[in-house]
Amino acid sequence: MVSESNVKKLEKLASVKGTSAADIVRHAIDAYDPHGVEEMDTPELMALVSERLKETIADTQRTRRRLNRTLKKLEAG
Repeated sequence: MVSESNVKKLEKLASVKGTSAADIVRHAIDAYDPHGVEEMDTPELMALVSERLKETIADTQRTRRRLNRTLKKLEAG
């Protein structure tokens, strides 16, 4: 069972990222590996790093656009 505090944290993460709670859970499941990276070969690891970097760049771009819109609204009064 998921605690209420975990649900609130999940909802906050989803809101900040502009995505659904289910998407956050999917990413967490994809990222979870009980054996760590020691079992990954170099091409697989590089593909994972590349994918995560692209996701991070896209997330940063979305956040910057949102921040810029918010700043414009604040400046407009």
